[in-house]
Amino acid sequence: MSALYRRPSARFALVVLAGVGFLAAFGPLIAPQDPLAQHMGELLRGPSPRHWLGTDQLGRDVFSRLVAGSTISVLAALQSVLIGLTLGVLPGLLSVFLGRAFEWLSLRLIDALITLPFLVFAIAMTALLGNGLVQAMFAVGLLITPAFYRVSRAAALSVANAPYVEAARLMGATSFAVIAWHAWRKVLPALAVTTAAMTGACLAIVASLTFLGIGVVPPAPTWGGELASELKTLYDRPFGPVAPAFLIIATVWALNALADAMRDPPGVKP
Repeated sequence: MSALYRRPSARFALVVLAGVGFLAAFGPLIAPQDPLAQHMGELLRGPSPRHWLGTDQLGRDVFSRLVAGSTISVLAALQSVLIGLTLGVLPGLLSVFLGRAFEWLSLRLIDALITLPFLVFAIAMTALLGNGLVQAMFAVGLLITPAFYRVSRAAALSVANAPYVEAARLMGATSFAVIAWHAWRKVLPALAVTTAAMTGACLAIVASLTFLGIGVVPPAPTWGGELASELKTLYDRPFGPVAPAFLIIATVWALNALADAMRDPPGVKP
């Protein structure tokens, strides 16, 4: 961890993520105005002391909507990652220690998930279960499960035939005990990298889905929804998409930079 802090890119990424985390935790509370309030006399206004980033086509304060929308955007990405972790890590570990039958079945299920296209599957899930963020993010979490499965399986394979694991088995240790006491410690570093990278990917997917109107029902604010709204009025507010696009890009970059810093050996400079 100390080596991670010595990297300038990692330190800057942590600062960015700390800011995003603060917005996600307190966004609706610190928004200067009601993000849903419409001011019909102030449509498509430019930046001003009252509206720092101007107003949209309904007269809503853009800055307040971006700040308040941070919560939904970030929590949706974290929900997908949590689903992927839950569905991918334990089966990946068990596929190494529970025998050929479970290994074959789990690998076939993962292969099937890999073939599914993200966007089409998410649209199908929301059409089947209703247009809501929970439904859309469950679909995304299901489709990132193979990433966590493969990482945990690869880490478990590296220790499956280690002498201390064989000794534990000879002493009567169960597969779950071997995973808990030996394999899990090998999996955690790789999972940390994968989690950071997948969170960035999920944030981009959340923005893409809300950009298309999938997952979040208007007028709830999100970064992707604000980007879509600003693009509709690009002629009147050519600078409008800059702020939501910057938030998305900066957060995804910070997560990827953090993943790269954790993955690189200590002697490698960023």
